[in-house]
Amino acid sequence: MLRLLFLILLTLSFFPSFAQDDLMDLLESQEEERTDFTTATFKTTRIINSHSVETLPHGEMNFIIGHRFGRVNSGIGDMFGLDNATIRLGFEYGVIDDLTIGIGRSSNQKIYDGFLKYKLLKQSSGKKNMPVSLTLFSNIAITTIKFTPQQQDYPTSTRLYYSYQILLARKFNKNLSIQLSPTLVHRNLVETREDVNDVFLLGAGGRYKITNSLSVNGEYFFIFPNQIESPVAGEEVKNMWALGIDLETGGHIFQLQFTNSRGMVEKTFLTESTGRLFGKNQEGNTTLMGEFHFGFNINRIFTIVKRKS
Repeated sequence: MLRLLFLILLTLSFFPSFAQDDLMDLLESQEEERTDFTTATFKTTRIINSHSVETLPHGEMNFIIGHRFGRVNSGIGDMFGLDNATIRLGFEYGVIDDLTIGIGRSSNQKIYDGFLKYKLLKQSSGKKNMPVSLTLFSNIAITTIKFTPQQQDYPTSTRLYYSYQILLARKFNKNLSIQLSPTLVHRNLVETREDVNDVFLLGAGGRYKITNSLSVNGEYFFIFPNQIESPVAGEEVKNMWALGIDLETGGHIFQLQFTNSRGMVEKTFLTESTGRLFGKNQEGNTTLMGEFHFGFNINRIFTIVKRKS
């Protein structure tokens, strides 16, 4: 009888350890099957001028106020460009987590624009390993500035411009994110036969986080040669560049930047940027030209539809 009782107690003493091992194996198996999605590749839906891979969550709206001032080299008389500003007001809304729509109006050329943006792939690790995020972007813009007397008979379609982008980004670590942006801008009306309607560009942008509320951003778009021959306001079109910081303060995200573009719609900042950072002076020496603009974006997020708990 004593031997039987001893065997029963000995068996029971091993059972909890077996059960614990089985439970740990189950938890480890579940942990291996989980997919971790990368978040905050960029702080907002824009790097600086151009869109980032980020889309708004379902039910959230972003109200954007964008300002671009005159050129810094305009001197103290124009307060280094501050007296000469253009503005864009924009609204963006998350229809679903991966689909954002937006509209806007710019004082520059009196442009109305709208866009669709869909995140096709999300960077992730774990059960599903995806090395990059991929977002598709499409924009339409129309200029409403008055036609010249020579243009009075032009159809309305000549005012339309379309932009298409594949936004491909990777967050390499908690601080560094890089994005590539193959781009096509279609212009219904061009100045001369030497200008093409379809302009191809390749953009690159990045973000480096310094603190949880501060990051440094930059972007550059290369226009492939022999596409834009006509000058804009008497100046040769240049590749767009921008450098700035993102500063988060509560419900607002401030984006302060310097850029050679005054426009804030794809049609303008991609195919009509003219400012030079460096150039030749009268003596033939390379010097800082100051042909760039100071500007900012203010992003304010509102929750329109609350998520179900």
